[in-house]
Amino acid sequence: QVLELLRGVQRGSEDRKRSLGCLRWALQNEETQQKFVRLDGSIRTLTGLFTSSLADLQLEAARCLHELSHSSVPTVAEACLPVTSYLLTYLSGHSLEFTELCLYTLGNLIVESEAVRKQLLPQGIIPVLASCIQSPHEAMLEGVGYVLSQLLQAKEAPTEIIPLVLDSVLPQHMLRLVCSGLKAGMGVAVEFAWCLHYIICRHKDNMVLLALGALPALTSLLLNLASQIPQDAPECLELLVCPVLRCLSNLLAQTDCQGQGQDGRLPIALFLILQCFLQQHPFLVQECLWLLNNLTADDPSFCSALLSLDLIPALLQLLTCSQMATVLGLTVLCNIAEKGQFQCQQLLQQPLLPQLLPLLALPDPEAVGQCLELLHLLFLHCPEAAADFTRQGGHQALEQHQNTPELQERAQALLDMVRQHPGAPSACQATQAAFS
Repeated sequence: QVLELLRGVQRGSEDRKRSLGCLRWALQNEETQQKFVRLDGSIRTLTGLFTSSLADLQLEAARCLHELSHSSVPTVAEACLPVTSYLLTYLSGHSLEFTELCLYTLGNLIVESEAVRKQLLPQGIIPVLASCIQSPHEAMLEGVGYVLSQLLQAKEAPTEIIPLVLDSVLPQHMLRLVCSGLKAGMGVAVEFAWCLHYIICRHKDNMVLLALGALPALTSLLLNLASQIPQDAPECLELLVCPVLRCLSNLLAQTDCQGQGQDGRLPIALFLILQCFLQQHPFLVQECLWLLNNLTADDPSFCSALLSLDLIPALLQLLTCSQMATVLGLTVLCNIAEKGQFQCQQLLQQPLLPQLLPLLALPDPEAVGQCLELLHLLFLHCPEAAADFTRQGGHQALEQHQNTPELQERAQALLDMVRQHPGAPSACQATQAAFS
């Protein structure tokens, strides 16, 4: 049947368009795809029709190639190698539908085959995409974002692809489209936000993006998105918020970013986003907390903002959302407590100690370890907190970790701090309490 379809396409009859249509439907089956590419002259025939001067046949052949590109079998993608140069050439075509097909076919082929990616680079895919990204058409821009995101996720991207992208005009246009306030379309903004994320998280030197003002631009975007919540939040807004949060978090994690001015309204924006998406999209909790951690790690002003804006109660409510939220939330609290006695006193004005006790009983050593670190900082700067902790049963909670290898040293250090405080029980009293 596959051979008959190919022959129908090759005959050159007036029915060729119908035969191509039948072939396109047949190529939606993965087994048929593999059989087709093994037939002698199959790709050559499709390439000939794809490059013909008859627009209707050319479009139908493009649809067949697009179906082939969906295959998850690398040999099918590699069979399409002869057509990649034509796909690139036709990205400057006059038909938007045809250009879209070419873009998504390229993107699909890139996913499955390193051989395809290695052929496309010397063929000039980066300069071609740099030209296409300046198109006024939303559909085309979304297709460009799709192709670029597939390239940037490739295993060889950090050494072979990202440097080429950064040397082109692509970064400035990506940043412009992401920060356009959705004027270019949600799909476009989402695609290029992920592209920026792949560059930032896989490339150590992001001076190009920083020089383009990525940090203040993405900060401003996040503030604008938060201001639309919850009244006018566009549908699927979380798909854009997630990569923007990751971009900012990763940029802030780089030492070169420290000291660049940040907007003091960011913490409020993060909690507005959390309030809006906590129930339906809880994955955003750890994304927001990750950014909050990087904001507070080396910047006392953000620690002060969380306290002065009375955001600590909201932060404490997030500690039980998930294992990662517990760890990150405690890390943010540690960042604040590290700043000194005044900050610790303000934290202790919250019902903090009672909320830490249940966390010490968690089965996750990482979360318990971070909880122990926070207690250490609180006891160090505010020794009276040790007595309060003891009165609430904290002594027994610490003792249960004395035999846990990765926690016993820190647990013992806290027990020693507690015993040194006048309000703490004696060693004998503590032992009796533990076995009562």
